[in-house]
Amino acid sequence: MLDILSLAAVMAVTVTALPAHPETRVTAAGIQLVGVNIAGFDFGCSIQGECNIAKAVPPLSNAGGADGVGQMQHFAKDDNMNIFRLPVGWQYLVNGKLGGTLDSNNFGRYNQLVQACLSTGAYCMLDIHNYARWDGQIIGQGGPNNAQFTNLWTQLASKYGNNDKVIFGLMNEPHDVPDNDKWADTVQEAVTAIRAVAKTNMIALPGNDWTSAQVMPTKSGPALLKVKNPDGTTDNLIIDVHKYLDSDNSGTHTECVTDNISNAFQPLATWLKANNRKAILSETGGGNTESCKKYMCQQLDFLNQNTDVFLGYIGWSAGSFSPQTYELSEVPTRSGNGWVDSALVKACFVRKK
Repeated sequence: MLDILSLAAVMAVTVTALPAHPETRVTAAGIQLVGVNIAGFDFGCSIQGECNIAKAVPPLSNAGGADGVGQMQHFAKDDNMNIFRLPVGWQYLVNGKLGGTLDSNNFGRYNQLVQACLSTGAYCMLDIHNYARWDGQIIGQGGPNNAQFTNLWTQLASKYGNNDKVIFGLMNEPHDVPDNDKWADTVQEAVTAIRAVAKTNMIALPGNDWTSAQVMPTKSGPALLKVKNPDGTTDNLIIDVHKYLDSDNSGTHTECVTDNISNAFQPLATWLKANNRKAILSETGGGNTESCKKYMCQQLDFLNQNTDVFLGYIGWSAGSFSPQTYELSEVPTRSGNGWVDSALVKACFVRKK
């Protein structure tokens, strides 16, 4: 959820820009994938990759948590959404055993959410929410070795590789990783391992710097461009980016101050075009405030007008968060037999049928 820093260089390839004050919103129908995160299995995970399994709050009513299944059914049926990202802690999946096999109980609960997602007809992005770390140590750079990381992904790909609607989101928000090239090597090993058992699923490639959309073209992006499928192609290898709209780009404030177009998404679109690649914005969010409705809608309109390079966007977040207390809640609330969307979702994320 943190997205820190600098200005990406603007390059000279043309991208579609929006008017400064668009009179009407562009419908979200143009972009392929629109949805929300369904959080909870990641609760208890810090930005140092330390995950307290006991603090996970599975968004499953049969496990005593929020009704994440009902939320997804509502978003798909009533809002025409077609992708959900499902964050989970690495430690949770293997019950705290680095390099271990998927724990039957913990993975079984997570799989309930995955299967409920798939039953809506939507794409479902698995997301390991560990910030390129296990208990504070960086994967492939002094912490878990690449083989331990790829072992996790081999197991997950073996479970879901027969369904092309499962997207493999390799890692949430790597940050302060010393060597971008070594991180790209780690990503490459994960891709190679996945492709041994899952030939065509989309794989989301995360960069350093909180996988920031703003610095992707100049920081992690050049190294990630070298990641390939075993056959040398980049088919279904998608650049994974995040971007928030508050004053420090952290996604921790209810007011928004920017639409991120000129400083982030326009330079990113230019870079993607130049390299014939696509990106997915797998986290973006804001408060249920007038400022966030204004700037978020403008940001998403830009993505909708540049669908040659942007595959989709996923709001943060629904799931187990409290709609009364969480600053960036996209949790719908029950009303009789139906659901009521948060103000931001209603304004900017609902897709017209």
